[in-house]
Amino acid sequence: MADTICAIATPPGAGGVGILRVSGDRVPDIAQRLLGRLPVPRQATRATVQDAAGHLVDQGLALYFPHPASYTGEHVLELHLHGNPHVLDQALRILVALGARLARPGEFTERAFLNGKIDLAQAEAVADLIGSATAQAAQAAAQALAGAFSAAVAALKERLIHVRVQLEAGLDFPDEDISPAADAQVRGQLRALADDLAGLLARAREGRLLRDGATVALLGRPNAGKSTLFNALCGHPAAIVSPLAGTTRDALREVVDIEGIPVTLIDTAGLRDATTDPIEIEGVRRAQTIAQEAQLRLLLIDDGADAAGAHPAFGKEGTTLVVYTKIDVTGRPPGPAPGGIAVSALSGDGMDALRGALSACLRGAPPAEGTFTARTRHIEALHQVRRHVEAAVSRQAESAHDLAAEDLRRAQTALGAITGEFTSEDLLGEIFSRFCIGK
Repeated sequence: MADTICAIATPPGAGGVGILRVSGDRVPDIAQRLLGRLPVPRQATRATVQDAAGHLVDQGLALYFPHPASYTGEHVLELHLHGNPHVLDQALRILVALGARLARPGEFTERAFLNGKIDLAQAEAVADLIGSATAQAAQAAAQALAGAFSAAVAALKERLIHVRVQLEAGLDFPDEDISPAADAQVRGQLRALADDLAGLLARAREGRLLRDGATVALLGRPNAGKSTLFNALCGHPAAIVSPLAGTTRDALREVVDIEGIPVTLIDTAGLRDATTDPIEIEGVRRAQTIAQEAQLRLLLIDDGADAAGAHPAFGKEGTTLVVYTKIDVTGRPPGPAPGGIAVSALSGDGMDALRGALSACLRGAPPAEGTFTARTRHIEALHQVRRHVEAAVSRQAESAHDLAAEDLRRAQTALGAITGEFTSEDLLGEIFSRFCIGK
């Protein structure tokens, strides 16, 4: 018998309502002893919670979900009380005294996975939905939780198995010659499978971007307008703006929503060599380090003062987008310009074009339809599947049907790792340990 677990399921701090969740075989007994009766399933019931001495703790609502029709697949009891931390802690201690133990982070969702209520990709989507930094990321996580990613994986796996059956039938019955037409048909199915995998990979990369976000660094000479642009993109005066060169010494960071992508925007110190100020020298050094690590660099050029001068060059890692600033002074038209984007952060001219260019640079392609959140491990698994399928195409073309069948078996295993069909306890521990307690 698995332990019965309990936890506070609402965020720390005071609120109008606080929820405690209990799951396990002992729930009916705990409910009977705590409330004096077992509530009617799936019907809100008034609940009075008292301690062992009979002192009133709180009054609220109780919801009972008998197994298997519950989130975890076990008996589940939820207590909806007033959201005072002291009340919730006291009620939690009472539940522990009645035979439950405190849940580990993510243990409710882990039990839902182990009991077959959701697969592993859906379980991860629960945490992604809770932690989404933008509305588009939340929508993509909801799609994954509803099974959009899992359904796409299942469809590919079904087709993969179909091709495996055809190949392995020929291996099991070697006396039956495989006709050239059948051989070509299998090869065509494998190529189509590889093409569809490429499409799923594109959608998964978009989902990972929505989940993990990106880092964008604002770089350029002193007084190029970095802090002004930083404030314009943030929507509030996060950085000090001054006509004096070298105002920004340390890096400032803010998370902003760029067309649904959570972007960590970094305002850096102006890049120049002619300085003896040790603090500014350190600021420049940090800016150069950030420039090498950022996924996207915005190289700001004052359109009037230094547009024709030499500007910093960066390594091949990441992408650099040139932004011509202060066009309200020079009169340059806003929007796309030779080699970059022209903007005025003060007037707002060209800012929409800049946001669009930022999104295009980070995505690398137009947003995919039906995007769902994905993680690095999903991307790596899909790359493995694609490599195995492409290897199977080559093997099958060489009539090495046994090797092609083995490649497809490995591809199926890699697909199964996404949804948790094939996984390890270490991976499960790593995934669920990152969840919040109570979920």
